[in-house]
Amino acid sequence: MRTNAKNDNRRRGILMMLLACLFFSLMDSVMKKLAGHYPAIQVTALRALTSMPLIIAYVLWRRALPGLWQVRWPLHLLRVGLGVAMLTSFAYAIRTLPLTEAYALFFVSPLFIAALSIPLLGERVHRASWIAIGCGMVGVLVVLKPTGAGIISLAGLAILFSASCYALSAITVRLLSRTDSSESMVFWLMLGVSLVATSAAWTGWRAVLPADYWLLAALAVTGFIGQLTITEAFKLAPAATVTPFEYSALAWGLGLDLLVWQTVPGLRVFIGAAIIVASGIYLARHEAKGIEAEHP
Repeated sequence: MRTNAKNDNRRRGILMMLLACLFFSLMDSVMKKLAGHYPAIQVTALRALTSMPLIIAYVLWRRALPGLWQVRWPLHLLRVGLGVAMLTSFAYAIRTLPLTEAYALFFVSPLFIAALSIPLLGERVHRASWIAIGCGMVGVLVVLKPTGAGIISLAGLAILFSASCYALSAITVRLLSRTDSSESMVFWLMLGVSLVATSAAWTGWRAVLPADYWLLAALAVTGFIGQLTITEAFKLAPAATVTPFEYSALAWGLGLDLLVWQTVPGLRVFIGAAIIVASGIYLARHEAKGIEAEHP
């Protein structure tokens, strides 16, 4: 009975991860639409501002208001800065890049996390993991196409910068999760990004067109549901089980590129994405085996 319950939780966790990737892909497509009309920093502000009413309602529903103040402020402030940089550089990049190509590059972030965990968390990365990280970097080069015929684009570099910010933010989450609640991490991140990004965008703020109001509503709902489902995925199943299914975002991104923008990335993007995804899955599986060996 216990085995059946564990398998059911794994299946539910995988389903939640697939749904999370779908909703985050829909959110990114909305951001891509907005980035075509508004500055990238304003898109970041809109992403955070639209989510705040739902986040506040969720915190109240969870009765987590008292725990919001029991936090480590320096790490929260660091996450806010990383969040603004990550969202703004991502919004800038997807204005011109297809979602599929952006995702292919962004999925290098697990490799960044593994590499950064050594100096920042004191964790040990085995030789096999370094090989996976190196292979992932080769995949990045394939996607970026740094040859004489194709110079590395600013948009591609912006995605890599966004991925590095995400990796650093993920490491701060590991540190914060030891003492702070998940509600406080979500609340202070979005509130801080709202304040910082809105202040930075204020002088060049463009009035939101009435025709775009539905996009703002979609931005809020898709981002909120995506956050809930990905949290549920990691609650129901081990990270090594659900993490590989994060790469389903490539399929969602490809579908949205075809349906909304009628674009298909070149063959090099698929080859590079395959290398990056294979490296990421291998890294996740290898680390999971290491954890099992240390804690049988």
